[in-house]
Amino acid sequence: MLFQQIINGLTLGMTYALIAVGYSLVFGILRLVNFSHGSVYAFGANSILFLISMNIGIMPALILGIFLTGALGVIVDKTALEPLRKQHAESITSLITTIGVSSVITNLLTAQLGSQKRSFPSLFPAGSLNIGSISLTYTQLGMLFISLALLLGLLAIVNRTKIGLAMRASEQNIRAAQIMGINVNGVISFTFFLGGMSAAIAGALVSSYYSMAYPNMGYTAGLKAFAAAVLGGIGSLPGSLVGGLLVGSVESMAATLLGSEFRDSMAFIILIIVLVIRPHGLFGKKEIKKV
Repeated sequence: MLFQQIINGLTLGMTYALIAVGYSLVFGILRLVNFSHGSVYAFGANSILFLISMNIGIMPALILGIFLTGALGVIVDKTALEPLRKQHAESITSLITTIGVSSVITNLLTAQLGSQKRSFPSLFPAGSLNIGSISLTYTQLGMLFISLALLLGLLAIVNRTKIGLAMRASEQNIRAAQIMGINVNGVISFTFFLGGMSAAIAGALVSSYYSMAYPNMGYTAGLKAFAAAVLGGIGSLPGSLVGGLLVGSVESMAATLLGSEFRDSMAFIILIIVLVIRPHGLFGKKEIKKV
């Protein structure tokens, strides 16, 4: 039972890591917590479900929905955040703006689709793989492998590509990156696009796992992913992975040992304990600010 719950937690934790990546990518460059990211995750899942309902096929619906969600991330940046950057607005202004954007996206989804939960088709074949006393469904295996592959792909983009080099340069010093000829606004938009795509993939995987999607699904998942990002050290992609796995495992174990009513709170209890011991998270680095 213990190993089975750990496997279940790791499966869910990988999707939390995918959402947490979006927080870390944006925070790494802008030092901004994008609280609209949870609603972007919900938009991804619901848009994919809507496209599937149009009978264009599951794979075309997935691809189109993922790109639409990435585009939504860019729209959020271009319409709400870039104008604030040009005016050199305070960080708290941008933070409040992302909360407002989250509410707008959620309300628009509710207005168009209704607040009820709708059935989401399975993206993987039925059945399971039994290893001793541990049972892994094909859905869980698919979620684990797809999430891991995408996270490794994001790491490769950031660390081994030209645009990734520009992202890291912008993260270290935006002003210096601009002087060196880097289109920082373009880099930021690409970052939002990557975050939106990863959120959409996570939304599709989680919706397939629970067989449902609804407009408000981004609230709790977004908070848990934010907790995972902070736990691992927000701004660190490996930290997002580790934080997501920890949050998923703790959530699964709490539901089994303490009851389902403790599922959501345990992730934040662990977060508080870790931050008391290590305020910058497991992989975060203490920043030195010059005055």
